[in-house]
Amino acid sequence: MASYEKPGQSDEWYTPQYIFDALGVEFDLDVASPPGGPRYVPTKYYYSSNSLEKEWHGFVWMNPPFGHQSTKRKWLRKFFSHKNGIALLPDRTSAPWWQEYAALSDVVLFLSPRVKFERIDGSIGEHPGTGTNLFAVGQEGKDAVLRASNLGSVFFPSGDCNG
Repeated sequence: MASYEKPGQSDEWYTPQYIFDALGVEFDLDVASPPGGPRYVPTKYYYSSNSLEKEWHGFVWMNPPFGHQSTKRKWLRKFFSHKNGIALLPDRTSAPWWQEYAALSDVVLFLSPRVKFERIDGSIGEHPGTGTNLFAVGQEGKDAVLRASNLGSVFFPSGDCNG
């Protein structure tokens, strides 16, 4: 359990609307939606269970469980094999999983200041103990993340600084 979580509370945390406003896109599929559906994600469809076993289509949004690195690796393998979307992940730049998958991104956006996620009841949580990144893969994701660059600092893993 992270330092900002309280025992007995849900581990469902919603991405704030301002992030989607800055991205300025509509997704075809939210692949890791809470059971009641997405709160702010502009999407046509969503999966709230068994997403890793289902077929993904179109431009995807992924805010997966932030749990153990083995969990993140499963989600990231599927995300990067799909090759079209934006993933929100914890900023763990020294972690092997982060280094492996950030290198596969077309662009990474380090969000600043740290995101205050929303609880299931709509209240705003405290800052998590770590920052948050957006990994983009594919042209649509890359363009959206560059549009949202005012939310933090942009990193081009491939060395392509021309956007």
